[in-house]
Amino acid sequence: MIGKLFAKRETVPIFPLGTVLFPGGILPLRIFEVRYVEMAKTCLKEGTPFGVCLIREGAEVGTPAVPEPVGCLARIASCDVEQLGVLNVKAEGLERFRIVSTEVGRDNLIVGRIEDLHPEPHASDAPGFAESVEFLRKVMAAIGAERFASPYRFEDASWVSFRLAEILPLRMDAKQKLLELTDATLRLAILHKFLRQQKLV
Repeated sequence: MIGKLFAKRETVPIFPLGTVLFPGGILPLRIFEVRYVEMAKTCLKEGTPFGVCLIREGAEVGTPAVPEPVGCLARIASCDVEQLGVLNVKAEGLERFRIVSTEVGRDNLIVGRIEDLHPEPHASDAPGFAESVEFLRKVMAAIGAERFASPYRFEDASWVSFRLAEILPLRMDAKQKLLELTDATLRLAILHKFLRQQKLV
């Protein structure tokens, strides 16, 4: 279903943020700017995704920011109205994409024409895989498994590396580079090296 949905969307609204969303991740959002409130309402009504991109230049509020070219599609899993004009949204990461071109509408909402970054092949034999999985299981148990979207795919290096990338205390530009990598084995190897350097495994 996700693949079909994604294939039909050649353009998506872009939500530039000061954070990186990974496929399979959960992103809580408090939306209050009119352009993004209206975007969320449309996505809910039509069942369509929006794109989350790390900000390259600018800020989350005000003049449209310049987004990084690679981001992650998101679907709204739940939405509550906190007060008039303010939405509390839980978004879930879907597929990665690359922005081909953008334009800014009269409402200051960025719309991007995008191309698919194909899902990575399943891999379970990456260097440091067993130690990385053990560490991830411990962290998830400690902070609460409900903060992670199911299904949990501890046998998949892609899923494990995305979860590690989102929870580890890395700089946002480093997280962005990990998002852009298309080799799950390499991403996991980089993260496992970090875990070793920090004496976490």
